[in-house]
Amino acid sequence: MASSPSSLLLPLGSSSGKNTVLTKRHGSVNVFDKVQGVSTICNKGSFDNVANGAGLPPEDKPKLCDETCVKELENVPMVTTESGLQFKDIKVGQGPSPPVGFQVAANYVAMVPSGQVFDSSLEKGQIYIFRVGSGQVIKGLDEGILSMKVGGKRRLYIPGLLAFPKGLTSAPGRPRVAPNSPVVFDVSLEYIPGLDVEEE
Repeated sequence: MASSPSSLLLPLGSSSGKNTVLTKRHGSVNVFDKVQGVSTICNKGSFDNVANGAGLPPEDKPKLCDETCVKELENVPMVTTESGLQFKDIKVGQGPSPPVGFQVAANYVAMVPSGQVFDSSLEKGQIYIFRVGSGQVIKGLDEGILSMKVGGKRRLYIPGLLAFPKGLTSAPGRPRVAPNSPVVFDVSLEYIPGLDVEEE
């Protein structure tokens, strides 16, 4: 996962200034912002109807935090650690926290600050297993997972110094991660091999 970052989505209703489409439906105007594959509607109306009316494909990438989840996160307090890592818990787990050096099995969606996904275990269809706290992944991910409990989901806002100091070249069609740039990760701690039997 050293090659996988996190996800920073723009607040709902914010616009990148590009690809703004206005569609008129039943006398009201729907503003449609196309932000790195994330579509936001600033008015009432069905996403599918507006998307089809604007000639845009519906968003179908798997996510750990959908539009409803993103909206609910606005009311979740931000936690900032001494290192500068920030996170919001999407769901607090009920299982154990991983001891340093143990393997963990996690899913993740890694994004650049604009919200564009540059890596995702969900799209690969494979849970990511690594030894936590041992430097196998970026520092921000290591730190963020160590304080989670099994079954939990969290959005990590990882500053550049805890992300990819040398940057990251992504797959074709994916955004490149610049050196020392912040990233956002949505991560879910699925289980800890050897510990998951002890507690449910």
